[in-house]
Amino acid sequence: QVRLVESGGGSVQAEGSLRLSCEASLYASCTYDMSWHRQAPGKQRDTVSTLGADGTTAYADSVKGRFTISQDSAKKTVYLQMNRLKPEDTAMYYCHARRSENSPSWCVPIVWGQGTQVTVSA
Repeated sequence: QVRLVESGGGSVQAEGSLRLSCEASLYASCTYDMSWHRQAPGKQRDTVSTLGADGTTAYADSVKGRFTISQDSAKKTVYLQMNRLKPEDTAMYYCHARRSENSPSWCVPIVWGQGTQVTVSA
C-alpha cells in the first residue's frame, strides 16, 4: 500500500522546537522527491521545504535558517526539524511525495499524507 504517515505535531510556545516525521510506504523500485507543505485556516497550501531524490534541499524564505529537512533511508522516513518556531508557523503540515523523473511510469505519481497539526503560541 502506498502511503505517507506524518507524526510529531503538537502545541509549543514561540521559540520552541518540534520535529515532524513522515514515514513512507512506497515501492522500492520507485524514487520520489519529498517535500513538506503547510496550510493555515483560510489560506492556501504552501511549500515549506523540499528534498529531491538526488539529495538537494530547498526552503521557503520564511523558514530558512530555522527548519531543516532530512531523511533516514533505512527507516524510510523524512523529517522536518523546526526550531525557533513562531506563531505564524501555526498550520497543518503535510508530507508529499512526487515521483522523480527517473522512476518507472507505473509508480504512483503523487502521494499526500493526512497531515499533522502544529500550533505555536506567543
